[in-house]
This record gives sequence, C-alpha cells and structure tokens, in this order.
Amino acid sequence: MSVFAWPVRIYWEDTDAGGVVYHANYVRFMERARTEWLRAQGIDQMALREATSLGFVVRDMHLDFHRPARLDDELLITVDVKERRSASMLFGQEIVRGDAALVRAQVRVACVNLDTMRPAQIPADLFPSEFP
Repeated sequence: MSVFAWPVRIYWEDTDAGGVVYHANYVRFMERARTEWLRAQGIDQMALREATSLGFVVRDMHLDFHRPARLDDELLITVDVKERRSASMLFGQEIVRGDAALVRAQVRVACVNLDTMRPAQIPADLFPSEFP
C-alpha cells in the first residue's frame, strides 16, 4: 500500500505567541491524518463502534521534532502502516513541508472493546491483506 498523505495549513490558532506551531498540535495533526486514513479505507469509526464495540486508541507514541512549522505553512501529514499484529498496528508518520521532514513519529494503536477498554482482535476483514 502506498503512503497516505493529508494536507494541513497552519493558522494562528495552531501557533504560540512567536508564530511557531505549539508542540501538542503536531499530535492533533497526526491523529486527524490517521482518522482520514481510516476513512480512505472505507472505515466509519462510529459504525464500527455501534456494530462491534471496537475502536482504536493510542498505546504508544514516539516523536522526533526536527524543524518548526510556522504560520501559513502548508504541510503534509503522512500515514504508513509499518506492522499489523492481532490487536494493534504500528504506524510511521511524518509531518513534512516540501521536502523537509519537520516531525517523525512511530505510533502504536491498539484495538480495544470500548465498553470494557480491554484489548480486542482487529477483525480479519477490516483492512486489506496488503498491510504488513
């Protein structure tokens, strides 16, 4: 599967007083990109929850900040499936401006029963078989 990319433009609300993107907003951008990736796979998270009580939660995240983003920047947030286990997936994500990587991340997302918050197997038919 190819790497999924989702565009973001930086607004005043994304920045601190110096016009630099506040560090926590990078996590928000990556979360939104993973949500849009799910949509691109044909997965409606609310329908999944209603039908199965399943959902995805971040289990672990490692971020490397390389360069800042600033007001009015146009960024791409990428999502790349690196590994799929029975109850979790590992994503590689980057936030890039042009050819420059601003933030790189590894994000492990766990499948859980949202009623009990216990780990649950990812349904075999949820994602295409081409994922690692």
